[in-house]
Amino acid sequence: MILFPSIDLKDGYMVRYLRGVTEGVLVENTDPADQAVRFEEQGFRWLHVVDLNGATTGRMDNAPAVEAILEKVSIPIQLGGGIRDLKTMEFWLEKGVRRIILGTVAQRNPSLVREACQKFPGRIAVSIDAMGGQVAVSGWTQTTGIKAVELALRFEDVGVAAIIYTDIGRNGTLGGINVDAISDLAFALTTPLIAAGGLASLADIAELKKEEAAGIVGLVCGRALHDGRVDPAEALALAGSQMDFV
Repeated sequence: MILFPSIDLKDGYMVRYLRGVTEGVLVENTDPADQAVRFEEQGFRWLHVVDLNGATTGRMDNAPAVEAILEKVSIPIQLGGGIRDLKTMEFWLEKGVRRIILGTVAQRNPSLVREACQKFPGRIAVSIDAMGGQVAVSGWTQTTGIKAVELALRFEDVGVAAIIYTDIGRNGTLGGINVDAISDLAFALTTPLIAAGGLASLADIAELKKEEAAGIVGLVCGRALHDGRVDPAEALALAGSQMDFV
């Protein structure tokens, strides 16, 4: 199971949201590229990078910070936030991004997801962020009334490399992973699933690892990793191989 340390970008800084956008922003690192290098040195073999400004505005507002990360590390990066057209996808793939994450646009323009998967096979993931099982978009500022599993099933036959499912209600809370909801979603899909939101301890990784056969290929690691509650070496050893999902 791949562990994806997260780098969330806002105004050029690496930050952390607590339960979406409702409870403020904490700056984790003023130099995101430096943090990316640390993650690589700790043994992580992927990075999960999101432009939070872009998720709201529809533009890649933190492009300089993303470019700095790409220059500093050699491990693959999956990138999302504000990427809503083929031209922008192509730009970042040519810059060295391994996988593009589509969120808001996936819900609003699913035909673009299909087109992107055809043009960039194996390079497109769909992010589904949900509160209480309902999909939220535009940087978690708008709810849609669509169930997460309903949206995920729409992309089963288009060639999506992975579904990245975030439980907004648990994001940054250290409340523990909602293993039941994640495994239920994974069982409903044939597309590989990456989970996010709520990681609090090594025990969470162990519990999710038990459900790996359902199709759970990865876990995004946020606050618990940044706060030191989860030791990188122990987490990586528990998760197992870090290079199967490429």
